[in-house]
Amino acid sequence: MVARRQFTLAQRYMFVSLVVMLAGMVGLGLWISQQIETAVTNRTAAVTALYVDSYISPHLQGLAEDENSTNVNVDALERLLTDTSLGTQIVSFKVWSPDGVVLYATNSELIGQQFPLEEGLAEAFNGEVVTEVSDLDKPEQALERAQFGTLIETYAPSRDAGSDTIIAVSEFYQTSEGLEAEIRTAQYRSWLVVAAVMIVVYVLLAGIVGRASNTIVSQQDELKANVTRLNELLQQNEILNGRVRRAAARSTALNEKNLRRISADLHDGPAQDLALALLRLESLSEAMAGAKPEVSRDFSTIHLATESAMEELRTISAGLRLPEIAPIRLTETIQRAVHDFEKKTQCAVTLTLGNLPEDAPLPVKITAYRVLKESLANSFRHAEGKGLTVHAYTNTNEQEELVLEITDSGPGFDPESPAVYKRLGLVGMRERVELLGGRFELHSAPGHGTTIRALLPLTIPEVEDV
Repeated sequence: MVARRQFTLAQRYMFVSLVVMLAGMVGLGLWISQQIETAVTNRTAAVTALYVDSYISPHLQGLAEDENSTNVNVDALERLLTDTSLGTQIVSFKVWSPDGVVLYATNSELIGQQFPLEEGLAEAFNGEVVTEVSDLDKPEQALERAQFGTLIETYAPSRDAGSDTIIAVSEFYQTSEGLEAEIRTAQYRSWLVVAAVMIVVYVLLAGIVGRASNTIVSQQDELKANVTRLNELLQQNEILNGRVRRAAARSTALNEKNLRRISADLHDGPAQDLALALLRLESLSEAMAGAKPEVSRDFSTIHLATESAMEELRTISAGLRLPEIAPIRLTETIQRAVHDFEKKTQCAVTLTLGNLPEDAPLPVKITAYRVLKESLANSFRHAEGKGLTVHAYTNTNEQEELVLEITDSGPGFDPESPAVYKRLGLVGMRERVELLGGRFELHSAPGHGTTIRALLPLTIPEVEDV
């Protein structure tokens, strides 16, 4: 199958404009030709009218007294038709009375006959000079029809010198060869002028459009190249984005592994040493019973400090280590975070669970647990746990997301305050959420409580169990 050729803008314009200009040239040429023909015919009529008024009308003035053919100066008319330059061009001549009677004619058989006043003859008796190319199809044109195919027929009124009343109409017949040749010459010249103007206009417009088309084509090529490069960059960006998301998921899991390892190291290292030190201090307490008061006070201070350090170390170790959440469902992860907070603080939390998926990627569950733990702890510290609510649901606008909303009815604060960005808890939550490609929102106002909203994508790469 042959592919259809795609024409450029310039080629399409040149084709369409050529058709339009040819049609315009033909229409304009025909109109000009018609105007030339009309102008030449009218000029002929004007010359004829002048001839009739100057030479013929004086010899017809007798008709003003009596419309009779005997009042026509026939001898004078015949001399005019033979001796003048216009007369030599006239092949037939008639004089009509207002009632349609032929008063004089080169064909003597028509004299005295009456014919209907029609078309040009009627217009002439209304005062107009009428000239047209006649096909000689009227009854009174039998003589002319026998000798010629077409003739120039002219009707010119003759007026009474005293009253300006039309007393007769002169009808001339002239051969059309000279007139037609003049018309053809004028039409030929007009066609040449029109064609030359159209060609010049066409060439100029084609040049302008050609340059514009070349500019557009080059810009289109450049745009296509830019689009191709952009698509390549988008593909590369998509690949890099996938790598970043996989790296973020692995980073989240690895961070929990490191925190678990640190917790285990604290438990198995310094904690064990402090436990042994406490045992030894307790065994020495009886021996220090009889010591000096100053020594006893110092010993008690060391014992209390060691116990306090041991308690702090256990708290830190427990805080670093997450519960085993890999094998449990997303719903159970959220419930465990809320339950652990209630158990630790004895503060009630209203939990609302929407339509949640059965399971979620491990990095999502880790981040959800950490965000819930940190935000609930912040609400307990700054809002005394008033009106704590947790709402978890899924959002499916562009991609499936887990939405966590933690709200309290505490004193609130100004989110635009520079001090907000110095709070490690809020900064840490935001970084955890955004690391997985999610969104972190903070809404608060003085006297109106605080709402934390975390939106986590549920379509991120899985990682190994931590």
